[in-house]
Amino acid sequence: MKRSPDLLRLADTVLLPGFTGTTAPDWVRRRLAGGLAGVVLFSRNVDTPAQLVALTSALRAENPEILIGIDEEAGEVTRLEARTGSSRPGNYALGVVDDVDLTERVARGIGRDLRAVGVNIDFAPAADVNSNPDNPVIGLRSFGADPLLVARHTAAWIRGLQSTGVAACAKHFPGHGDTSVDSHHGVPRVTVSREELAEVELWPFRVAIDEGVRSIMTGHLLVTAYDEELPATLSPHVLTGLLREELGFEGLIVTDGIEMAAVSGRYGLGGASAMAVAAGADAVCVGGENADEATYEHIRDAVADAVTEGRLPEERLADAAARVRALTAWQAQATPPPLNYGQNDGQDDGQDEAGLIAARRAVRVTRHGADDLLPLTAAPHVVELAPETNLAIDKDMPWGAGEPLGKLLPGTTVARLRQPDVHNGVAGTVLRQAAERPLVIVVRDAHRHPWQTDLLESLLAARPDGVVVEMGLPGRTDLGAVHIATHGAARVCGQAAAEVLAGLA
Repeated sequence: MKRSPDLLRLADTVLLPGFTGTTAPDWVRRRLAGGLAGVVLFSRNVDTPAQLVALTSALRAENPEILIGIDEEAGEVTRLEARTGSSRPGNYALGVVDDVDLTERVARGIGRDLRAVGVNIDFAPAADVNSNPDNPVIGLRSFGADPLLVARHTAAWIRGLQSTGVAACAKHFPGHGDTSVDSHHGVPRVTVSREELAEVELWPFRVAIDEGVRSIMTGHLLVTAYDEELPATLSPHVLTGLLREELGFEGLIVTDGIEMAAVSGRYGLGGASAMAVAAGADAVCVGGENADEATYEHIRDAVADAVTEGRLPEERLADAAARVRALTAWQAQATPPPLNYGQNDGQDDGQDEAGLIAARRAVRVTRHGADDLLPLTAAPHVVELAPETNLAIDKDMPWGAGEPLGKLLPGTTVARLRQPDVHNGVAGTVLRQAAERPLVIVVRDAHRHPWQTDLLESLLAARPDGVVVEMGLPGRTDLGAVHIATHGAARVCGQAAAEVLAGLA
């Protein structure tokens, strides 16, 4: 099929591929020089701040107007700090604190760090209302279950981030919170009425648009009130009819990862990409799982072929490309104060300490008649129950309370158990390890994982003086002589819990 150079250049403008390695591959540099408009970075591309600056500088040398995007939500979804755990809590902890000025400070710190390393669009914040506590993919990434709370913190997050010249991207439109399926693996269904959507799911996105958010990311959700067949990412009714025409959004519409099964499973990578642009998306994210030149070229050609075959109007493709260029023009004009990564010039209200401040303020302690258990007077035995995480979270990212507690109470021992480690005798082993010592049991979304709850209850039956630290959503606070809810599993949340246990809070 004949593909004109001009058509291929237009297709290049709407693709945001990922790649492997901490240096720019030859194929990416070559494609950028030829018209590719942007890339997406993942934790596999990040080692140190200096390395990341070198990488983004090399990319920008090929295309000075490049969009460089990343998922830096903080908390459980961090790319800058995937190797160490985040120095800032995620959205849920910020919602628990409910201090919009603090949320804005945290986001401003993220923006300054991103700007310093050459990133100019952050695929955050999650504006989803987490109305389903069993949601397998949102959870702590949401500010909470109250749409008004989610809306005011979404607005604060956008203000803070965009004040640094980094574009925010509210996601996952039209709202992934009331779902029970992970769109990485299947198609979540949202079956509420249009009126219910307007009152709950859409409210934070309306506020984000009013706040001037520069981009919105689509969710791969089947929203039956608007389209009973196509997921939102592929639906003209949702992207053009609802987001553009009804809500009046004029910024960049970006897809969630196009290789996710909810869209690519039925239509393929190229087919889903072309359908998304035809539906109203302006940029297609790919590369979380398929990060090679052949995939990029396949998708680019599929988009161009859709134009040639009449499935994608060329005017729609040109409009999408123009919106990409408009965002890079906005970013180039932004003039945030110069600041090196991780430093504070003293002019911004201590934003770099804001993460730890927020984590400390998010901790909630529930005592069940055990007023003398805290602070711990001896080094405890800590057992951490580690569930499988969804694909948005780096599986090897450090988390937990045991390591920071060991720094405060030398002699602390830590055992980490995953579901395959749990068998009939494991409770006895833990109890022997904790004999004559305080027992601290750290869980993560225990209400969603029966194996965690079963083991937790077994341990507490033998050790009713056990202390429970919940680092996910606190489904139950009645477990343990003392229950500590951190509302997040970021590194600073573990530090905040350790300070409570050691009596430093």
